[in-house]
Amino acid sequence: FSIIAGVDPQVGLYSAFCIPLIMAFFGGRPAMISSSTGAMALLMVTLVKDHGLQYLLAASVLTGVFQLIAGYLKLGGLMRYVSRSVVTGFVNALAILIFMAQLPELTNVTWHVYAMTAVGLAIIYLFPYLNKTIPSPLVCIVVLTAIAIWLHVDVRTVGDMGKLPDSLPVFLVPDIPLNLDTLLIILPYSAGLAIVGLLESMMTATIVDDMTDTPSDKNRECKAQGIANICTSFVGGMAGCAMIGQSVINVKSGGRGRLSTLTAGVVLMCMVVFLRDLVSQIPMAALVAVMIMVSIGTFSWRSVTDLKSHP
Repeated sequence: FSIIAGVDPQVGLYSAFCIPLIMAFFGGRPAMISSSTGAMALLMVTLVKDHGLQYLLAASVLTGVFQLIAGYLKLGGLMRYVSRSVVTGFVNALAILIFMAQLPELTNVTWHVYAMTAVGLAIIYLFPYLNKTIPSPLVCIVVLTAIAIWLHVDVRTVGDMGKLPDSLPVFLVPDIPLNLDTLLIILPYSAGLAIVGLLESMMTATIVDDMTDTPSDKNRECKAQGIANICTSFVGGMAGCAMIGQSVINVKSGGRGRLSTLTAGVVLMCMVVFLRDLVSQIPMAALVAVMIMVSIGTFSWRSVTDLKSHP
């Protein structure tokens, strides 16, 4: 998603490490995964293009401040007034967008990509019949990576998407002038990011609530999102929010507590920093297969058959 925003991939990866780490301790919805997202990245494009990365980092700080204020004003409680039809529409729209986002990886490619994607989907759906302890998406990624390396299959890999970071994030302060002009530049972007981030996070929290049959603290989630975005900005990351696809994968893989959220961030950064050469060889076909599974599992198929009963 950092590519969508027009910044270096390591900016998004730092967010993918820092945000889950903070959410694991302060979040109001255990097992939910937060990081940089496509919806928020789209809002950053113009700011990055016109003013650069440093202004994005400053806007991310202000975004976190707005979200923190929203949490203390208890605006998260307004989610109870959102109808089930709206949540269903949100879920289905995200499922379709997740699927559509995979199509560029399946166009103008060799037959190897289609074959590996098909094998990946087969592993994802059939492996649980053999073993339910190990998450099948993880098995899919490991097996397809091994095949790609062993057979020297010519397919696009994670390394082709951009340079991966070779060190842990360090503390930094956005290098911008602290004046009214700067505030007027970042204010509209920060307000938009805060609203979109909270809406997506609250909707995703509701979805995870339904999947796990457990309640969540929406106001605490607002505060945690604010703290996470403020902190990630000071280590060179972009603002983020809850991710429906990754949250669904986590829950379907058995994640229920805060440890799963913490593990997601820590393991990702350790793999990227210390196993960078191996991670860069993961075929995109494996990730496409996983995300197709997510889109299928996220879509509310029952809503199609019960369409007449929805208001």
